[in-house]
Order: sequence, then structure tokens, then C-alpha cells
Amino acid sequence: MPAVHLLGTGAAISDPHRTTTMLAVTDDRSPPRTLLVDCGGDALQRLQQCGPSIDSVGGLIVTHAHMDHVSGFPLLMEKVWLDGRARALPVVGIEPALAQARRSWDAFEPVHRDWEGLPPIDWRTVEHAPGATVWDEGAWTVTGAPVAHGDTPNVGLRFEHEPTGRVLAYSCDTSGPAKGVVRLAENADLLVHEANGGPSENHSTAAEAAQVADRADVERLLLVHLPPGDKSEELRQAREIFPHTDLGEELGTYSL
Repeated sequence: MPAVHLLGTGAAISDPHRTTTMLAVTDDRSPPRTLLVDCGGDALQRLQQCGPSIDSVGGLIVTHAHMDHVSGFPLLMEKVWLDGRARALPVVGIEPALAQARRSWDAFEPVHRDWEGLPPIDWRTVEHAPGATVWDEGAWTVTGAPVAHGDTPNVGLRFEHEPTGRVLAYSCDTSGPAKGVVRLAENADLLVHEANGGPSENHSTAAEAAQVADRADVERLLLVHLPPGDKSEELRQAREIFPHTDLGEELGTYSL
């Protein structure tokens, strides 16, 4: 069965046990293929804690240019090299997100320029438009759409697992409730939605995430990109709108 692993569930600053929000999706074919979403921290160390291997990674999707979503990219490249990867690593995203990943990697050029056998980076630019194709290889078809996140270009994602028809939607960072996320999440089996909270044009509250889940008629809602502190009241408010709501569990694995 396909699954999503919550490699991190925190906002840029969060509780001590949460790191920055990062995802991985896998399917149970042999060998398993993994798609990573964002790398604001040590994504591969977290992936290994969830079970999949470094070598299982088929590609990385970068949603936007903020530090808590892309700053771990040089470390990710170092780790895939040390793990012995020879094949190219696809890195996929809208142009501003890829530009930031490139800058992060280029900052370490004096370090890695003499590394032998460093795997090539297959940069793949995605159109910043509703319904844009992000990934269409193997078991996963991924489409994206712009989501509002202040002045920063950003995308939400819809993952369709072709062998089973199961669907995962991910809001990424967005003010809400966003119509674009509702469309991405329509009839999804699972919606992973940010809930950084507070009156901000950049983020959504838990209740706003629940409104999206209700309007999209999803099966289940997981809240991520969580701020520090007690979240019981926010969770209660969200469940009044959409009862099948839970806080995302750090390093949690959820079958689709």
C-alpha cells in the first residue's frame, strides 16, 4: 500500500520534538520508490528513521524558497553521494524554489567541487500554474497549484497513486481556507494541511484547515507545520468543523 511519512511536522520554530515540515511518499513495490517533499532539515536521516533507505529516493520536490523548506539541500546531496548513488537525482519545483536550492548548493562549491562520483542533479522546472504536472514517473502522478504564502511563490500538491487510485493532498504553507487547496484535495483519502495559526496572511489556522477538508470531502485531515505550545484548543475547534482531524505525529507513517 502507498504511504506518507511525516519526516517533520513543525513550523520554522516549534516544539522541541518537532523539526521542520518535510514529507516522503512511498509505495510497496520492490524496490520501494520514495518521493521527498522539501528538505528544511536532515530529510534523509528522518527518512531512515521511518524505514525507507536513502537509495530508495526517486526524487525531491521543493515547494518554495524559505529556509525551513530548502536549507538542508546541500546535506542531502552529501548524504546521497556518501551512500554511493551514481544515478542522477531529480530535483523538481517552480523556478524560485529551484533557484534557492541551487544557491544553497553553490555556496558549498569550494567543498564539493573535487568530490569524485558526485551524482548529477537533474533540475526540473515546474510551471507555476493550476494543474501543473510535477511528477509522472512510476507509481505516482503529482500535480501542483499555486497557493498564497505572502509574497513567496509556493505550491500545494496532489499525489495520485496509480496502482490503487489512492490520493494524498498537501497544502504546503498557505493562508486559508484556500480555494486552490480545496481543488487539489477534492475527494482525497488524506489531506496534510499546515496549521501554523494566528492572524497572518501567510498561514492557516487549524480551523481553516478543517474548513478545507470539509469542503474538499476528504477522508482524513492531518495538521502539520505546527507552532510551539499546547494545541488542544485548536484541535478541538478543528474537530468541530471536521471530526476526522488529528495532529500529525512526528515521524508518523500513514497508509493511504
